[in-house]
Amino acid sequence: MRMSVCRVYVFAGVVVLGLLGVPSTARAQYRAAPAEGGIAENYHIEAAYSWWNAKPELIVNSEALGILGSDIDLISDLGIEQHQLGKLDLVLKPSKKHRFKYQHLPIKYQTDAFPVRREFIFNGQRYNIGLPVTTNVDFSSDTFGYEYDFIHMPWGFVGASINVKLTNIDVDLETPIGREFFQQSAPIPAFGFAARGYLTRNLSVDTEIQFFRIPESIEETIQGDGSFNDFDIHTTYNINKYVGTQVGWRKTTIFYTADNDTGDLKFTGFYFGGVVRY
Repeated sequence: MRMSVCRVYVFAGVVVLGLLGVPSTARAQYRAAPAEGGIAENYHIEAAYSWWNAKPELIVNSEALGILGSDIDLISDLGIEQHQLGKLDLVLKPSKKHRFKYQHLPIKYQTDAFPVRREFIFNGQRYNIGLPVTTNVDFSSDTFGYEYDFIHMPWGFVGASINVKLTNIDVDLETPIGREFFQQSAPIPAFGFAARGYLTRNLSVDTEIQFFRIPESIEETIQGDGSFNDFDIHTTYNINKYVGTQVGWRKTTIFYTADNDTGDLKFTGFYFGGVVRY
């Protein structure tokens, strides 16, 4: 898992370097990005909404009553299906190098009376093959962040951010013989880097990474472990300085261990949406 994350960071670094180099090349060869830079940087409030066609990979395990649980694949074992997720992003930009960010990402799935395909144990209860299970899961998150753009030029910027991600982990299984559920909710600090480069005055490419891992030195003290990684790359075509459209690709991974409960959550896919500014 750590090797995979490293490859993502290396790729993101290459993209950032590319963003720094491409605009100047474009100006030299095509004169596409004049000195005044992109048209979409002079704003104070920005709101974007997008539809993320994220492929979920969801493994959870919950212990209770001293009975260890099974690794449950919510897709293959309980019939969770992929669907589009709505995502809201808000940016407050009081000055050219400072951005306050908020993101609301509701991630909810539901199945109704899906027959168990293999025997497993959840929350100390055994679920036998054929037992109909109604599943409700909620992995929604709200993220608050501050970004400082330490490099800012007319054709783009590079910045660093600190963030707090409020993540909900809620798995609820209901059968004709009873209901079991597991809930966790905790703030996750995350560090990040972001970059934007304009290919023309109207067309930009953005990339952003956020990451956090609980230090090994405190894992035993808190009786848990966890990590969070998020990589996003997208392009924006600005119709004018107030309105634009976006297409992008994103991958988010969350891993946690708390006592004898574990979860390994991945969401990967393309998204599209729109953005307005004032």
